[in-house]
Amino acid sequence: MSVTIGIHPSVARIVPPERLESELSDAVPDAAIRVLDGGGDGGRDATVDPASVGDSLDVVASFGYEEWFLDAGLEWIHVVRAGHDEFPVDALRERGIALTNSSGIHGAPVGETVLGYMLQFAHGLHRYRTDQADREWNPRPWSESFTLEGERVCVVGLGTLGRGIARRADALGMSVAGVRRTPAPVDHVEERYSPENLREAVADARFVVLAVPLNPATEGLFGAEELAAMPEDAYLVNVARGPVADQSAVVDALRSESIAGAALDVTDPEPLPEDSPLWGMENVVVTPHASAADEAFPERVADIVGENARRLETGESLANQVV
Repeated sequence: MSVTIGIHPSVARIVPPERLESELSDAVPDAAIRVLDGGGDGGRDATVDPASVGDSLDVVASFGYEEWFLDAGLEWIHVVRAGHDEFPVDALRERGIALTNSSGIHGAPVGETVLGYMLQFAHGLHRYRTDQADREWNPRPWSESFTLEGERVCVVGLGTLGRGIARRADALGMSVAGVRRTPAPVDHVEERYSPENLREAVADARFVVLAVPLNPATEGLFGAEELAAMPEDAYLVNVARGPVADQSAVVDALRSESIAGAALDVTDPEPLPEDSPLWGMENVVVTPHASAADEAFPERVADIVGENARRLETGESLANQVV
């Protein structure tokens, strides 16, 4: 299999490039693989001098997008995450450059993380963690805790992430509702709603979990009116993208106590600015876009790239192809 794979330094946002290089060497043993030299401060903001690349690459595995990708003679770009909203799909299509993503590998870690958020809120664990840092023994009234069993969760978006959340919520005895564009049945989801009925879907939910991809249809999907439709004892969880929710409306809802709390793995912008009021709210859990973290992540990405390298050689359609 003759293919040259470049690993963009921006993958450091999720995994050390050298670790991904090692996994790719096992998954695509006949490929030439190299980590591209990056500038900037590494991770998401890393850049590469196009002159150092030339047209020597067939594939780039990357977290983010650079303009030189269009003119580097690439056959294919692989995004090491599910989201690809900043990639110019029309321009890539015009140049015949395939774009694939890592969708499908995040269901378990994101599902478990969401379960963790819900358990924290149900039993006040986030508050006890704060008390521990202050060396305070501060038991809450028994009436402030509840079990997840029997509670209703509305999962907005039933792709890989949403299905992973629904499966785990169902296993704990929660009543699971889901919002998706198509009416097809989904395992572990009792009730299904269309996006047009989003406010009705969240009206009786103790937890609302946003798990949709970011696109023109979902940007600003969850705003003041949707928050107002939630019960006062309900919690918002966002593991989608920051702009899916109107962050200022979320802050207003929290301040006015029209919702009970929020767990935000994604924010708008990222990182969350130091002066954001969200940092100081006791009923808010902020995590740094980390819900998909998993020690097996490099291996799973390499498996997708390896399979697609084989398909590229045989002329088959690529897995997880966006363009």
